Amino acid sequence: MDGVQLNKLQETAMNIATEFGVKILAAIAFWVIGRWLIAKVVAAVQSSAQKQKVDATVMRYLGSVVTVTLNVLLVIGILGYFGIQTTTFAALMAAAGVAIGMAWSGLLANFAAGAFIIVLRPYKVGDFVTVAGVTGTIKEIGLFTTSIDSPDNVLVVVGNNKVFGDTIHNYSSNPYRRVELKCQLSGKADSTAAMLLLREKLQTIPNVVASPSVEVEILEFNLVGPVLAVRPFCHTDHYWQVYFDANRMLATCLAEAGFPAPMPAQQVLVQQLG
Repeated sequence: MDGVQLNKLQETAMNIATEFGVKILAAIAFWVIGRWLIAKVVAAVQSSAQKQKVDATVMRYLGSVVTVTLNVLLVIGILGYFGIQTTTFAALMAAAGVAIGMAWSGLLANFAAGAFIIVLRPYKVGDFVTVAGVTGTIKEIGLFTTSIDSPDNVLVVVGNNKVFGDTIHNYSSNPYRRVELKCQLSGKADSTAAMLLLREKLQTIPNVVASPSVEVEILEFNLVGPVLAVRPFCHTDHYWQVYFDANRMLATCLAEAGFPAPMPAQQVLVQQLG
């Protein structure tokens, strides 16, 4: 009798182990195939969006949302295959969502800010901006963060909530921007002639736009002489090229035209006693 019961227990255990093993293998297969299908679906969605010339920022954001949603559905499906009630799981997920939401309020704020950035589009991928004190080119707008390549080629990742809650300077939004320079003149120089010459020379620098025209005006005076405000305009992509070319031109053209070099001068009065 004991031997018969032992055989039955062994047979039952073997059946349970076999059934569970099959389910484990099936779950692994479902996961692998599901992940492969998700990748295909996301690629198809992004390809369709690209054909419709959807903005790269929206396309990446959409891909992230689709990936997360399908992965959650895949996990729920696998749990359902194991006999776990998905309604119960959904309730647990909702309860966990509330708890996680309270604990991760910062992440959810970043997520919400990311959604607003996508909708309102204060900037897009490729724009040169200053956000949250960081200046650089937008590389990626993610679900929670914005990635920025700084001018010295450093990747900076900023939370979307911090970006959206701060002032945003988008230098790529307008067709041109102003380059701010100064030029010191000698007190003996003809400032009117110097301004005319600089306007003419600056307009010949590559990538300086014709309209608005170059601005050269007297900004202030100091002990050396008048200080000129020199302001060419260009697209933000050419800002530093115009900046450096204009400085090189300022260093040479006035001297070549015979204008006196600005030299600090100070009058000293000596009184002889006796």
